[in-house]
Amino acid sequence: MTELDPVIHAQARLRVVASLSALNVGDKIAFPRLQELLAMTAGNLSVHLRKLEDAGYVEISKTHRGRTPATLVGLSRRGRLAFEEYTEAIHALLDPAPSKEQP
Repeated sequence: MTELDPVIHAQARLRVVASLSALNVGDKIAFPRLQELLAMTAGNLSVHLRKLEDAGYVEISKTHRGRTPATLVGLSRRGRLAFEEYTEAIHALLDPAPSKEQP
């Protein structure tokens, strides 16, 4: 049986990774916009982003827009691959290869 990546499998982190995977490779989204899209509190989103960052699945950069600090979040190459593997595992669980019929 196929194993699901426990880092991605948590519902909130799955929502984060799925949202980030919709971005073009190398693109990032502002933290407040991601928070708004996912309807998560800043604290909750931060906790899940930290777990994803520790696994190397997201890249977080801190910058400034004018004088205002900005946090940008993007899916890393490793994160994109992990999400692709995760979705393949889900497909395999939902639609397993047909077994040969016994005579």
